[in-house]
Amino acid sequence: MGRYTDSVCRQCRREGEKLFLKGDRCYSVKCAVEKRPFVPGQHGQKRRQKTSEYGLQLREKQKTKRIYGVSEKQFRNTFEKADRQQGVTGDNLLALLERRLDNVVFRMGMASSRKEARQLVNHDHFTINGKKANIPSMLVKAGDVIQVKEASAESPKFEELKAAAAYKTAPEWLEVNADSLTGRVLSLPTRDQIDTAVSEHLIVELYSR
Repeated sequence: MGRYTDSVCRQCRREGEKLFLKGDRCYSVKCAVEKRPFVPGQHGQKRRQKTSEYGLQLREKQKTKRIYGVSEKQFRNTFEKADRQQGVTGDNLLALLERRLDNVVFRMGMASSRKEARQLVNHDHFTINGKKANIPSMLVKAGDVIQVKEASAESPKFEELKAAAAYKTAPEWLEVNADSLTGRVLSLPTRDQIDTAVSEHLIVELYSR
């Protein structure tokens, strides 16, 4: 699977908005979108061409991929799974992306960004219902309990994250106990409980071409 190795701030600038890929830095004056609000590249400041309908659909798909940090193949597979489910395909797509373990760890406040959450999951710091969980793309279910491993909980990193998590608000479908570094999935997320600023109908239109 191809990995993006350039500055993630370029991705925000390409989409013309903050995607909050670098955690607290995105809220500071150091944010690249604030300092250079134009697309990256030699001619970035001169590019003002009108975007076609296809271009809008493509940009929305790219933006959503970048927010959740998934590859093209993963995103396509997730869309196909959402399309097979009952209900609205766009809503299903976002719900599946939200249920990824790396996203849940981020939503719990146990990481400053989804990228950091994915790294922490890969490094085997979490369990689901007491069992090993080190695959970022794992989908949580209603009733699942996600917890930081006891051996990891005492590390300076998680002591720092515990303090930060106490000031963060978890989405309605998650219950978080920052003191014990645990989270419980109360229910599967619905569209009105997902604050990701994307127009999912554009993605559905793109894949329906």
